This record gives sequence, structure tokens and C-alpha cells, in this order.
Amino acid sequence: MSLELDGSAGRHFADNVVHFVRVLRAAGLPLGTDRALLALRALACAGTESRAVFAAVLRTCLVDRPEHLPLFEQALAAFWQDPDLLGRLLRLRLPQVTPQVRAAVRPASPRLAQALIQGSAPRAAPQAADPADAAVPAGLSWSDRERLRKIDFEAMTIEEWQQARRLVAALDPLLPCTATRRLQPAARGAIAMRRALREMVRHGGELARLPRRRARTRRAPLVLLIDISGSMSRYSRMLLHYAQQLCAGAGAADRRVQVFVFGTRLTAVTRSLASRDPDAALDALVRSVDDWAGGTRIAGCLSEYNRRWLQRTGGASAVVLLATDGLDHADFEALAMQTRRLRLGCRRLLWLNPLLRYDRFEPRARGVQAMRPHVDRLLPMHNVAALESLGRVLGVGSRRQDSPWR
Repeated sequence: MSLELDGSAGRHFADNVVHFVRVLRAAGLPLGTDRALLALRALACAGTESRAVFAAVLRTCLVDRPEHLPLFEQALAAFWQDPDLLGRLLRLRLPQVTPQVRAAVRPASPRLAQALIQGSAPRAAPQAADPADAAVPAGLSWSDRERLRKIDFEAMTIEEWQQARRLVAALDPLLPCTATRRLQPAARGAIAMRRALREMVRHGGELARLPRRRARTRRAPLVLLIDISGSMSRYSRMLLHYAQQLCAGAGAADRRVQVFVFGTRLTAVTRSLASRDPDAALDALVRSVDDWAGGTRIAGCLSEYNRRWLQRTGGASAVVLLATDGLDHADFEALAMQTRRLRLGCRRLLWLNPLLRYDRFEPRARGVQAMRPHVDRLLPMHNVAALESLGRVLGVGSRRQDSPWR
């Protein structure tokens, strides 16, 4: 049965398909207007003989990444759950949808639940502002801020994600300083002999005060190696917002930051993060990366970084942040060797692992066991509080620290 979108029933049907696409976009799927038009054209060709055909057409047109499929299936079950509603849809008599989500098909994703509520809630009539309500501050309270700091990035709603982004953008890491070969005047330090002789000549051989000097310092280079495989997608995206603030935020001129992402290949993305607009920077980054949310080859990517970039990004003076869950199924001996080589070639190697959000995490995976002996610290990265503690750890200048998993 072909589908005509010219009549009143066709317009209602098209409105609901477009509304469904908007719900998915609000839940986090990267869908534009072109996807809605593609879905409508495909449905016009394929018809709506059965629910399986209808779902298959929408899945083909709206889902292009494996990690988006569970969210799509939850949205489809919640949005088209009413049997009567589905029957009217198959008869092309579907009215404008106002979903009533049942407890049995409640979406598992908080972002999807919020998108469905926002998409289905009727618009209230504007009311006069209450002076009592106007006195309430719009910012986060202390308890709200503390709760937001401890929520896992994967469990955040859309609103909480935006608030967490603002908190992460305000973080200022205390990068360690390294001494350079250049000297500068100082109140304490070694005697500046040349300057002392010039002062003596200027004042007839007398010297009232010995001039001092010390080595000039600058912030140590910081390198971020971020895993963008499917299992790391949500955490790596927030860490990239953190990296964008380092590259283009306040005080970026005093920092030497290099950012790389890796899945099946290594990609330098520092220039993509140079934009002051975080959204524009992340969009440019996603366009420049071909293996976003795909598989992972940690050993191969570390080998490429050690061979091509290690000395060019600071070498022995650089602090390296390696963000990955360590779930690699490649050659574990090669993984251990490349991690050891990276550790010997940098100042400090800090491993950020989202699996540390579990209290009973144990390093049973062979990839984790291969990498663990060669890193200085293993730190969590699953919430805002973890990134705040990372900023404090970066300020510690010691080369190696004996620490437990946390």
C-alpha cells in the first residue's frame, strides 16, 4: 500500500513523523530536517502494511550508528505504543499525537524520557509574573550543584548535561611549571655576576645590593589522548568540552595543549578545538574524524603517537592524559610495550578510566592488566567531581606517585 501525503490524513501522518524525529533529536541523536524528509519519502515508497515494515523504514532512515539503536527502539516503543493509535496510523488516519507513556514501556534513557515529556506537554497560557517567584534565583543552589557534580555523565538528562558543560567549562587545571634555560631577576637565587659588574661600574666600584637571578618557568605541555569508541562516547564528549576550554578558553595563551582522539586510528584535533564556540568546535571535530563511535585499536594508536608525535608535543616535559576504558582485544604484549614506551617518554602518564565509577571495579580485563603497571595514576572521569579532582592532580609536580586504583 503506497502512502499519499497530499490529503488531510497524509498531513497528519507527516506531522507525526516529523514530531518523532524532533523527539529523537532532543534525546541526542544527530538528526536534521533532511532525515525527516528522507523518512517520509521512504514511507511513501515502502507503504505501511505492517508495524515491522514501518519500524524498519524509520530505523534505516534515522539510525546510522550502532550505539543509537537502543535509544531509537525505546523511543519507537514509547511514541507508538497505543494499539488503537497504531491502527489509525496504518489506516492513515493518525491524529496529532499526545503520548501517554505507560509504566510498562517507560524509557530507560533519562534523555529520551525528558524529550518525550517536552515534546508531548501542551503549551500553557502565559501568566502574569508572580513577585514571589521573581525573587527566586535562577542559578543552581548549593545542593543542586553538589548533586550535579556526582551524577554520571551517562545518566544525565539533556538539561543536566548542559549545566554540567557549564561547570566543566569553568574548571581551571593547575598545570605544573617547568624551568627553562632563560633567566629572570629574582629576590632570591644565584648571584647575577654580569649584572653585578655593570652595577659596580655604574656606581664607581661600589655595590649596595647583590642582584639575584633564577630560571624562568613556564607551564608544562599537556597532551590529551581520548578514546572515542562506542563504549566511551558519552564520557569522551564531555572530556572534549574540557579540552576545548583548555585550548580556547580564558588563559589558553599560557597553556601548551595538544589533543588527539583515537578509535581505529589516531587523529590530531587541536586545531578543530581552537574555536571559542564549544558547539562549533565539537561540530568541526566530528567532521574531521572518520571513526567516531566505532571500534578501538589502542595499541596501534599509541604506537602511531609514540612514533610521530611524542617528541613533537613536549616529550619528556609533557603530562599525558590517556582517556580510555582499556577494553582492547588486540595484541596485549604490544599494548603493554607501547604504554611503557609512552610512559618513559613523558613527564607523567595519567589514565582516565570511566569504569572506576563502579565501587567494586577490578582490573580483570587483559587490556587493563597490560596497561596498569606503566601509568602513574588511574583516575575516574565519569562525573564533574572526577574532572575537578583531575585538575588538582595535574598540579602535583611529582613524577611518580604510589597510589591505589583511585
